[in-house]
Amino acid sequence: MGGEGKVYTLADVSQHNNAKDCWLVIGGKVYNVTKFVEDHPGGEEILLSAAGKDATDNFEAVDHSRTATAMLDEFYVGDIDTSTVPSNTKYSPPNQPHYEQDKTSEFVAKLLLFLVPLLILGLAFGIRFYTKSPA
Repeated sequence: MGGEGKVYTLADVSQHNNAKDCWLVIGGKVYNVTKFVEDHPGGEEILLSAAGKDATDNFEAVDHSRTATAMLDEFYVGDIDTSTVPSNTKYSPPNQPHYEQDKTSEFVAKLLLFLVPLLILGLAFGIRFYTKSPA
């Protein structure tokens, strides 16, 4: 398309957010995929859910073929003004003390190491006491 050199803001792209006028941002470039919406192998819902937005993460999350990636060239209309695209902030969990695994199984094992010999000893004394013949 003849959009080379044209720079769009994300606000410009966001106005093209339906099946009859569908633009996406992928990798800092703006694409008008309106003609491809009905032909998209994953269904039109995929493209429409990303219409008017930065779809870079969505596009990269799917293992697109080289052919599919090359097809983008025919839909290219310009570049995105990166200062208008919010940076993706990655989730970082709050600082919390290190979680200690449940010590229940360790406690049971130590308890059994103490109780099993006592049971065997008690059983041995019991057998000896009951099998001892009266004199």
